[in-house]
Amino acid sequence: MAKPHVVVIPYPAQSHVIATMELSQRLVQHGIRVTFVNTDFNHKLVTSNSLDKESFGDLMQMVSIPDGLEPWEDRSDLCKLTLSIMQTMPHKLEELIEKINKEEGSKVSCVVADDCIGWAIKVAKKMGIRRAAFWPASVATLASMLSFQKLIDDGIINENGKTYMIDYI
Repeated sequence: MAKPHVVVIPYPAQSHVIATMELSQRLVQHGIRVTFVNTDFNHKLVTSNSLDKESFGDLMQMVSIPDGLEPWEDRSDLCKLTLSIMQTMPHKLEELIEKINKEEGSKVSCVVADDCIGWAIKVAKKMGIRRAAFWPASVATLASMLSFQKLIDDGIINENGKTYMIDYI
């Protein structure tokens, strides 16, 4: 039986890349093959400061796909970057997975994607691959985000996030 092969893809921001890289390293330590997918831009940064590649043997592969922006374009404009990513990367990820799946004994068994790039989960679902979302930030942030609708429903805040006056006894 072939080793599990997981494709891991972070949102291309430093803290997201670092957290998903940590997860990938833990998966490798458990004998799981990992293809870590970065944007072309981040791939150059990560591999120039790279980890000790020998410590992972053939279980960790670092690859990149384009984010849709030209190398000189400003990636600090998150709206522009996110829009470009959504237009370019889903198709490129699908192509990458198809290429991996054509290699002998290398079929992708799961896609683990940063929760900020839900499109990667949709790509995996479309391709019939197991999928998992990874939240790289604190659990407190996630709990807060998941509570917004309840706070609105309970009348504590409105749809714009503005608080209502609360009567204290």
